[in-house]
Amino acid sequence: MPGRAARIFALAIAALIAIRPGGAQEQYDIVLAGGRVMDPETGLDAVRNVGIRGPVIVTVAEEPLEGAVTVDATGLVVAPGFIDLHAHGQTNRANEFQARDGVTTALELESGVADLAAFLQRRSEGAILNYGATVSHMSIRAWAIPDRAELMRRATARLATDPEIGLRDLEWFGSGARYEAVATENYGDLREALGRGLAEGALGIGMAHQYYPGATLEEILEVFRFAAEEDATIYTHVRAMGIGAMQEVIANAVATGASLHIVHANSSSLWNIGPVLELIGGVQRRGFDITTEVYPYTAASTGLGSAIFDPGWQEHLRIGYGDLQWQDTGERLTEESFDRYRASGGTVIIHMMRDEWIREALAEDFVMVASDGMPYAPGAHPRSAGTFARFLGRYVRDEGLMPLMDGLARITIMPARRLEGMTDQAARKGRLQAGADADITIFDAARIVDTATFEDDLSHSEGVVHVLVNGEFVVRDGGNVAGALPGLPIIGRLSAK
Repeated sequence: MPGRAARIFALAIAALIAIRPGGAQEQYDIVLAGGRVMDPETGLDAVRNVGIRGPVIVTVAEEPLEGAVTVDATGLVVAPGFIDLHAHGQTNRANEFQARDGVTTALELESGVADLAAFLQRRSEGAILNYGATVSHMSIRAWAIPDRAELMRRATARLATDPEIGLRDLEWFGSGARYEAVATENYGDLREALGRGLAEGALGIGMAHQYYPGATLEEILEVFRFAAEEDATIYTHVRAMGIGAMQEVIANAVATGASLHIVHANSSSLWNIGPVLELIGGVQRRGFDITTEVYPYTAASTGLGSAIFDPGWQEHLRIGYGDLQWQDTGERLTEESFDRYRASGGTVIIHMMRDEWIREALAEDFVMVASDGMPYAPGAHPRSAGTFARFLGRYVRDEGLMPLMDGLARITIMPARRLEGMTDQAARKGRLQAGADADITIFDAARIVDTATFEDDLSHSEGVVHVLVNGEFVVRDGGNVAGALPGLPIIGRLSAK
């Protein structure tokens, strides 16, 4: 069923459910009473009562409602749950911090995963938040490199007996081909591998090609051709920082008609953020399906062993050893420690951005916010725990960069609409309306703020009071709810199931 039709059907069912004979008072599973209900799609901003039955919002009403559980939301904002399009932390430990930051759906769309079926099976064993992923171009392109394909077959065979190691091997063998090109005569194998991922439920194609410089301009164009034919969205981390890399993917999207989302425009643009925003805004105004996001921090984070730190990185990034911070210890690096840690592998935080670049991006009404949150580790980048509270607390409230409703749109309805081309489920996300999924974040607009820093271990955001995922509390009265695992998969429309 097309997305709009599915939503109309859900709204009609919700309306029928709300009608009871004889005027009897409707009983709801949960009532959120007296909160400031804010729905960025309709512009509703008023004190209302929200009635929830099962996983669905049944009514948003002015009159009092009766519920088996009633939560007094007086003085709090009742908003659609925050949607994170860019979350590498795909474990429940990571979800605990994300939930306290107001997130209800956390998706791995930039890097993607090597085997969608294995990823979805693992997460289906119990997830706090809604989850989903793209198919990883970086990992599956090894299927189209003959001397790598046998390794991929071995890893796939291992999935049956040891899914965790098998999936890790798939990603490892795929990234191991990062300096190798896919030959033109093997593009058919590349297309087949991408197609398998889409058929398994991928939400598009993850293309982080700065991490695999062996991918030629022609190979990347071929993936855009395939995406356009399949009407699948590409989520890309462009091949280098700066204007030229942005022009590559924008030109490919315009030429092929592919749908494109450019991740973390701030860290991929750096000092070129102004002209990059001009490029993206220009193609949007001309009707092309190209979107982007930023995260509200002045540092990036990635593996020190990645191609980003190949020789010449200081000149490319305009930083030095002392701008790198080792995640595990918090120490700033020297040439000696850089060489030692690069040989052993691990994660580094890269202090390379200016706050004014972030503010310049947020001034554009087409820019979304996503975390780029890392897998859980005690000293992980604070964006893994505080992105959305930081955005709403520091940039929206304290600096007044935009009204609260506009800020909420960047993290609810805008990412939901970005997803609508790939999944009908998105038509029920990012909205606080009858018929929408009961993914809801309730927060104190005067108190919401991040607490995680670059100096200490991860800490929870403040001011997020309650969070519901599919009608079940995962945060209640400011604390995580033990044992709550209501997260469901977000499945791509090209799934064969």
